[in-house]
Amino acid sequence: MDYKILPVGDSALTIIFGNSIDPEISRIVRVARKYLTKKNIKGVNEYVQTYATLMVHYRPVTIGYDELAERIGLELSQMDLGSDSLKKKTIVIPVCYGGEFGPDLPFVAEHAGISEEEVIRRHSAVDYLIYMLGFMPGFVYLGGMDQSISTPRLKNPRERLEKGSVGIAANQTGIYPLVSPGGWQIIGRTPLELYDHEREKPILYEAGEFIRFVPITEQQFKEIRAKVEDGTYEYEWIREG
Repeated sequence: MDYKILPVGDSALTIIFGNSIDPEISRIVRVARKYLTKKNIKGVNEYVQTYATLMVHYRPVTIGYDELAERIGLELSQMDLGSDSLKKKTIVIPVCYGGEFGPDLPFVAEHAGISEEEVIRRHSAVDYLIYMLGFMPGFVYLGGMDQSISTPRLKNPRERLEKGSVGIAANQTGIYPLVSPGGWQIIGRTPLELYDHEREKPILYEAGEFIRFVPITEQQFKEIRAKVEDGTYEYEWIREG
């Protein structure tokens, strides 16, 4: 396993496992994050996974850069890269496509030269790998979208997108977990609460897991939303391996 450890300011370092967006590199980063987290290295506050790196935030008054880098190198030399190879955890995200929930669906279809129904079919036909979280709490950077429905960002971003909005920007798709400005082409919306600071686990998912979009009707959207709001909705997970 090849990697580099470099300092980032005076209270963080980064472990670089590659320089491309690749599922296998992402898996290695995920395995490293879980493995190092279990080691409870004194002075480390947090591990943050990105596409191909793992950021380590630490307290320099407790442990210095050289000591931490040496400890991490030792731990990584003993890590089993195959420990997470067969496990897959997927959360099902219901989405109401088009209409008021997906105002840009017609443009995406026109840009791709296919029907709106075919855009929905292609968008919901795969399980998306969560490469990383960022931008805002719960915002996912996903891999696996059918490139035939890639669509440029809006020329003029909207000042407000409703939480749960599902969009496409270039060759990526994602979900806005909170009300926010945004320039993605919005093709649908989920009624789920993807981020809730009062929940025991505020963000439903984490990097390395998968998302499966499932089309629903407007009536189903309202019914699911009502259950989410009164706390009776049961989030659906699919576990394999």
